[in-house]
Amino acid sequence: MLSGPSGVGKGTVINALKTLCPQLLGREISVSISKTTRKPRVGEEEAVHYYFTDRETFLADVEKGAFYEHAEYAGNLYGTPRAPIEEKINAGGVVVLDIDTQGAFQVRASGADAMLVFLLPPSMEELENRLRGRKTEAEEAICKRLTIARKECALAPQFDETVYNIEVETAAREICALIEKKLAQINE
Repeated sequence: MLSGPSGVGKGTVINALKTLCPQLLGREISVSISKTTRKPRVGEEEAVHYYFTDRETFLADVEKGAFYEHAEYAGNLYGTPRAPIEEKINAGGVVVLDIDTQGAFQVRASGADAMLVFLLPPSMEELENRLRGRKTEAEEAICKRLTIARKECALAPQFDETVYNIEVETAAREICALIEKKLAQINE
């Protein structure tokens, strides 16, 4: 699982990870697609980037136990649908989850054999530059995300591993090596 503050580059690093190491120790690597109540950003597609839904439907899915994890972040709900994750793992694959800290701790509490990796920005100033550079949110939303980011970064020591996203390819290679190490331990 990969967690980190909004704007740290999780999606970009995950895309690089898929390119640099599509298979790890013979296992196919895939990325989970989350469901969310937030509105799509420009260029985001249904069932490619997220499954977009309304709050009422999302909460009904929570009641049904349809999520592997779910959390609220910056006023929106996010969750990882359980069925696709279990199918890929049962088929011998490796699934990378892009989730917030609440979701990561939910997965850990469930007893799942997962590795929690926290992606850190080079600095808070750089994180702010990245958030502003997206030009997708109003000032109030950016300030809220930065406040949350500071709290999340303070949780990094509670994760199994931390990786700094100074350069995307380097961060992706570090995560690839961490996954390979975890798979080797499982295969022992």
